[in-house]
Amino acid sequence: MFKGHPKGLYALALANTGERFGYYTMLAIFVLFLQAKFGLTAQAAGQFYGIFLAAVYFMPILGGFIADKFWGFGKTVVTGILVMFAGYLLLFTQKDASGSMAFTMMIIALLCIAIGTGLFKGNLQVMVGNLYDDAKYAAKRDGGFSLFYMAINIGSMFAPTTATAVTNLFLGKSGLSYDANIPSLAHQFLDGTITTDGMSRLETLASTQSSFSGDMTAFCTNYIDSLSVAYSYGFGIACISLILSIAIYFGFRKSFKHVDVRKGEKKQEEAVVELTPKQTKDRIVALCLVFAVVIFFWMAFQQAGLTLTYFARDYTSPVATGWTRIGFDVFTLAMIAVGVYALFGVFQSNTKRGKTLSGLLLLACVAGVWYKAANVDRYVCLLPQIFQHFNPFFVVALTPVSMALFSALAKKGKEPSAPRKIALGMLVAALGYCVMAAASFGLPSPKELSATGGVSSVLVSPNWLISTYLVLTFGELLLSPMGISFVSKVAPPKLKGLMMGLWFGATAIGNYLTSVISSIWNTGLSLVMIWGVLIILCVVSAIFMFSMMKRLENATSEC
Repeated sequence: MFKGHPKGLYALALANTGERFGYYTMLAIFVLFLQAKFGLTAQAAGQFYGIFLAAVYFMPILGGFIADKFWGFGKTVVTGILVMFAGYLLLFTQKDASGSMAFTMMIIALLCIAIGTGLFKGNLQVMVGNLYDDAKYAAKRDGGFSLFYMAINIGSMFAPTTATAVTNLFLGKSGLSYDANIPSLAHQFLDGTITTDGMSRLETLASTQSSFSGDMTAFCTNYIDSLSVAYSYGFGIACISLILSIAIYFGFRKSFKHVDVRKGEKKQEEAVVELTPKQTKDRIVALCLVFAVVIFFWMAFQQAGLTLTYFARDYTSPVATGWTRIGFDVFTLAMIAVGVYALFGVFQSNTKRGKTLSGLLLLACVAGVWYKAANVDRYVCLLPQIFQHFNPFFVVALTPVSMALFSALAKKGKEPSAPRKIALGMLVAALGYCVMAAASFGLPSPKELSATGGVSSVLVSPNWLISTYLVLTFGELLLSPMGISFVSKVAPPKLKGLMMGLWFGATAIGNYLTSVISSIWNTGLSLVMIWGVLIILCVVSAIFMFSMMKRLENATSEC
């Protein structure tokens, strides 16, 4: 799996891992920060979340244009890192500001992060693709992008744990501990909207905090400020990760310097296949149909940082028990993932030495996981953002399984086409939210909770969210890499840049539409009805894809 790839792949993948680690550390606590720092409602925080994600995925269109026409890939990537760094630094330093000044600094910071990501993200992927233009590596292109995608998820897997550790550390320095009930109640107390029941609950919760002196105004102000500062230090982690990324980029630049060119500077341009107007039209129509469908996948999938985080905070037990509690230790998850790759190495290695080393690594991972499981606390306390590390873990662990499965099907001539995989991915996403609907039966609506701090008195097992992330990951593996492959294969040769830009644009629209679900969060709808909206959208999208399957597969077969 790792053999035969250009050395530049690993340098670019590691540089991207550092950037994604910082980005997902920030994203893990973003909506929680908005509500804690500024007292925003779930709807308002959701709007910010959706707009920000949309901007992040629209900007690569601009970044690609700048790289192609003016700066080249490398200069654009480096500029992107610097602009992102400025954004994260501003987001970190706004901890010392308050009111409108802090809000303005946040807006500018988010704009910088979006622009910087746009300059960085797409162009780094183009450089990875350029590595495989060499005939020596051409056959390894798909595997190379799988490894690159895996590296992204390694970075994001460790992000929620880091955000949690930083939050706990800096809250603890103020003599406080995290309680999901307090921020909302504290804001209600300070703005005079708290109810009698809410006040009673706040007094009880405040008495459990070691820094509480009896002055409720001082306590509420201190708790909100301390939690906001703790989140801001989490944003500061992104600055450190970008420093590591730029160090890796320049430290190993020699291995990929030869692909750092503008498109027009390539010594040998690939022969452009001429298509008839009808062929061009058919391909564009097929791509637009796919773009229209994947919008709703990303709308559902990106709820991880939004309504699924609200559910983790307001409806999920903050304590894990049983065997699944080992899943909340990211290093245990990392050993499990390494063990999966070692197991495949035992069967796939071509040499006895390779099989032996893989076997020894597998035994070491099993021993490590057993030791961690035997020594983990009986009760593991959880913060809402920690659940977000399950999706990248599942991606890393299941990627070799997915590749092996489709490889086996391909040998038998039974591998589904890319459009069929995308349609199946939509159905799997719907199943993920069926799990959430099952978990939500009998729970109060978010609006019913608002008067008492927003946290339910009836809490469900963390296993429900873990199961949802597992199912959604299966959908992601069916849809995301297959979608990119479909675009690169079907796009008319003269329009490949535009079509890939539109893929990012469709992703951006889907990311923005995540806010639709947050906008109905506090309207009085039951949780089952809220998840039902996502289920219906995913099922209808899948039915639409299947109804157009012949047309989509014909477009693929002509390539």
